[in-house]
Amino acid sequence: MKKKNTPLITSKPNARKVVQYLTKKKEVLSPLLILTHDYPDPDALASSFALYYLAGHHFNITCRIVYGGVIGRTENREMVRILRMPLHKFKAADLKRYANIALVDTQPAFENNPFPKERRATIVIDQHMSLDNPDAELAIIDNECGATSVILAQALLSLRIQIPQRVATALAYGIITDTLNLGRAKRPDIIKTYLNILSFCDMRALSRIQNPSRSLNFFATLKQAIKNAMICNKLVISHLGDVEYTDLVSQTADFLLTYDSMRWSLCTGRYYGKLHVSLRGRDPSTVASPILRSVFDNPQDAGGHDNIAGGSFDVGKEAPEARWREAENAVVQRLIERLAISSRRKFLFPFQDH
Repeated sequence: MKKKNTPLITSKPNARKVVQYLTKKKEVLSPLLILTHDYPDPDALASSFALYYLAGHHFNITCRIVYGGVIGRTENREMVRILRMPLHKFKAADLKRYANIALVDTQPAFENNPFPKERRATIVIDQHMSLDNPDAELAIIDNECGATSVILAQALLSLRIQIPQRVATALAYGIITDTLNLGRAKRPDIIKTYLNILSFCDMRALSRIQNPSRSLNFFATLKQAIKNAMICNKLVISHLGDVEYTDLVSQTADFLLTYDSMRWSLCTGRYYGKLHVSLRGRDPSTVASPILRSVFDNPQDAGGHDNIAGGSFDVGKEAPEARWREAENAVVQRLIERLAISSRRKFLFPFQDH
């Protein structure tokens, strides 16, 4: 059923590719396993939900969405709960049960998903820069789209259908979170896509997702992050230590970047034997992922898009405190060198006296 007076969007090449591929292959794709990254953010959640709806409702492809880690951030958990998103924890048996696997908002070579490197993916839809072109029947990588949700939203809009409120609300939230309320949108079609999809949204649900109740642990972590923050030549850094969930690292990096005159923020957190690192740049034209990759021993352990980058690497669940501190210090020192900050500059702790 078409919606009356629906604002239309011109079909984009990547959106066309998705629809054409599903039209051509629908009989052989079912069942399809949709795999997102281990700690799915709103963009990953929304784009996987949109592919689930598009493939299942319009092409009769049986789908299952799985993720390998945890959904930690309060807003993300509320998003899944309020929109009743059909997500499941990944199990190794899924790889045997499903001949066709779609990776959404991640890629086969990335270290943030459980996809086996020796296997060929059926579909890859992502916005992140990659060191190698992903091996897949359909591979769509758009570094300029702002959010993977934009690609799936455009695919749905091109069909000129009534998009369910739950799917539209997820896509709208996925777009605005990854584009920082459209501030990082580089192309006019991103804004147009958001406005088009917004007309199908449940605005009350969107508001509830954006403004959830927060736990005591969240505020305790934020307090510690501010207290420990150190500044050196427009770079602000904070080591959170052990975190309840990994999204706290990126959330804190975003928050610290808003401090007066900062150009860069770096935040680390320890979670199940891995050091998680988030890097943020103030300048929208900055490409942060090559910078973060250059400070990691294995560049494949980091990635990102635009002025957002993140990654993690093993330190060891039983590693002593000295080894954790060594890892944190190594990341900081390499970043300082990469940003060409003078080694003679001293770190300041502006919040410890307040």
